[in-house]
Amino acid sequence: MGSLTQHKLPVIDLTEENLKSTSDSWLTICKNVTRALEEYGCFVAVYDKVSVDLHNAVFHALEGLFDLPTETKVQNKSKKPLYGYVGQIPFIPLYENMGMDDSNTPEGIQSFTKVMWPSGNESFSETLLSYAKLAVELEQMVVKMVFESYGVQKYYESRTKSATYLSRVMKYRGPKEEETNLGFVSHTDKDFMTILHQKQVDGLEIKAKDGEWFGVELLPSSFIVMAGEAAMAWSNGRLRSPHHRVIINGNEARYSTAQFSFMREIVQAPEELIDEKHPLQFKPFDHLKFLEFYNKEENRRLECAIRTYCGV
Repeated sequence: MGSLTQHKLPVIDLTEENLKSTSDSWLTICKNVTRALEEYGCFVAVYDKVSVDLHNAVFHALEGLFDLPTETKVQNKSKKPLYGYVGQIPFIPLYENMGMDDSNTPEGIQSFTKVMWPSGNESFSETLLSYAKLAVELEQMVVKMVFESYGVQKYYESRTKSATYLSRVMKYRGPKEEETNLGFVSHTDKDFMTILHQKQVDGLEIKAKDGEWFGVELLPSSFIVMAGEAAMAWSNGRLRSPHHRVIINGNEARYSTAQFSFMREIVQAPEELIDEKHPLQFKPFDHLKFLEFYNKEENRRLECAIRTYCGV
């Protein structure tokens, strides 16, 4: 698996109190966020809008969800690539996940809930919807910070209108004796921006620019914000989309959530981010068609799928 190094992700305070204080100007925080995404492709966000009660309720709800029979869980299907149930895979036997499209809307959550519980599960719907809305708020705040840092805030409103959200919920069971402890293989995200949150069991590892892997420890009040390949292309290669994986040490199951953002409109680098020092690296692309491209078996192991798909 490779050795772990002493790299450490930047920790950025995005609590309401800090954002309102005079100690750090808004623009300074914007620059710190953008610098972290350029250097590591991700950072730890301290974000207090998700209360301890909501955090606990989310992961209690996920335990109940993953306790459902496999024949129920596999009904989580979608016409969109990479959106439905994933699990029962021999080379990553610990891993299982499900996807909720338009998870920040009542309709999206209800659509998923009705498949899992035909008679309804109001508690699950309300809990996951409350969480998804707050995760989307965090995602949109970070994206706004990046746009302002690059001086392209005039495009932020149209980007927000174009965004659609997918929640993926994940369970990694503890490995049995002589079974691999690989929870999920090394990969990059194919969305624009990801918000990761977990229960108390760590396991996420990030690959640094120097090729070394390092682990990430999170508190219940913290989140990982990570740039996807679409954001790397939009930024004309400035933002980094990092390889990451999950390693499970110990017997306790690991639960986590990931809020992914995808674009309905064509994704392209703003003209302000293209110049002699930064020539165009990626052609404009359709985000859903890019997912369809990546979903083909021969493209799953590409080092950087977006560069193969629309790199100049």
